[in-house]
Amino acid sequence: MTVLVLHHRGSLAGTPYHEWLADHPGDVLLIASREHLALVSEQLPPEGGAYLRTAAVEDYETGGHLEAQALDWARELPVTHVIACQERDLERAAELREVLGLPGQRMDTVLPYRDKAVMKRLARAAGLAVAPYTEARCATDLLAFAERHGFPLVLKPKDSAGSVGLHILDSRAELDAYLADGYDLYGPNLPNVLAEAFVPGKMCHVDGLVVDGRTVFAWPSQYQYALASFQTDTGGRLDLTLDVDDPLTGRLLEFTERTLAALGGPESFAFHLEVFHTPDDELVLCEIACRTGGAAIRDIVRLMFGVDPSEAWVRAQLGLPLPEWLGAEKRTPERMVGQLVLMKRPGRVVRVPDGPPDFPWVEKFQVFVEPGQTMSTAAFSSDFLVTALVSGADRAECEARLRVLEGWFLGELELAPAEEPREA
Repeated sequence: MTVLVLHHRGSLAGTPYHEWLADHPGDVLLIASREHLALVSEQLPPEGGAYLRTAAVEDYETGGHLEAQALDWARELPVTHVIACQERDLERAAELREVLGLPGQRMDTVLPYRDKAVMKRLARAAGLAVAPYTEARCATDLLAFAERHGFPLVLKPKDSAGSVGLHILDSRAELDAYLADGYDLYGPNLPNVLAEAFVPGKMCHVDGLVVDGRTVFAWPSQYQYALASFQTDTGGRLDLTLDVDDPLTGRLLEFTERTLAALGGPESFAFHLEVFHTPDDELVLCEIACRTGGAAIRDIVRLMFGVDPSEAWVRAQLGLPLPEWLGAEKRTPERMVGQLVLMKRPGRVVRVPDGPPDFPWVEKFQVFVEPGQTMSTAAFSSDFLVTALVSGADRAECEARLRVLEGWFLGELELAPAEEPREA
């Protein structure tokens, strides 16, 4: 039995597939993105050790090098499973399984979680609230939709992730500027764009794991910020798990089960669901992904339930043993958790803390820059300056501790203006 792992982005040190699969009775192959390994300053693991074969391919996202390498190895080795944990790899993994005749998730169960138009259509048919939307195939579609539903207007690629390509337009003038920016007013030019009416309220998310068709754990949290503001928001972005007795908790868990039933899915998968809680106390689906949530959500789940959701997801796909409690009734969290994120912002880093503060409730603390580095505006929603996790007895305690931690970090941080490039 040979497992082929596709690794699109993020740290290999943070996703140690070889450790997760240490009791797998076979070999492990790894294909990674050369560009993203460089981005996180990591080297490709050597062949013949934890991984039988490794390859870092160029143009991972847009070229066919990944597929070519995978098929070359499959002709030579008995590949039995394809594993992919990043969202932009899910379709490619499904297509490889189809071509190679391998078990696992196929395109029919990937599409409802990747194509937001399909997702919303299925959810609405099941009676779940979704924002008014349209697939904008030309400029006229956008103009007509804005005329019907007004502003703000939300535009996003149907298959986006991490807020990449997201636009929130506040006026007709902003829409006109968007259309004038290389857009053909007389023909289709946006076949991949979804237009949505803006939904007010706070964004909640539910993260969990399905094993053999049953949700074995899930828990809701609430962002205390707007996800789309990552390029302009330089303040602390807080994410807090909801208390067991919070009135929203049960409603969000029930909404999750209805969403999963509406979309279906493979036998085993992790999920990250985003839901608007409106000022009118309505729950409205934003979107759902069949993968682990980004940022520090894996660590949040681990602190709450004692299991890494990505590791459990990978092992479940291969039929490897999981913690015994995952076969019992769903658990409530062991503790509440809060997350603090500060986004990168323009400036040259003069000083950052060389480690976490001496607070016993700090569970994780990671700085993503170093002195001498020049930062620019955050390029995507996980382009972090620092992330941290704290634990507490309840949501209020977590929030208070995050505010203390934010003040400490900002007091230790020193930035200077970015140097202007010299003229030749």
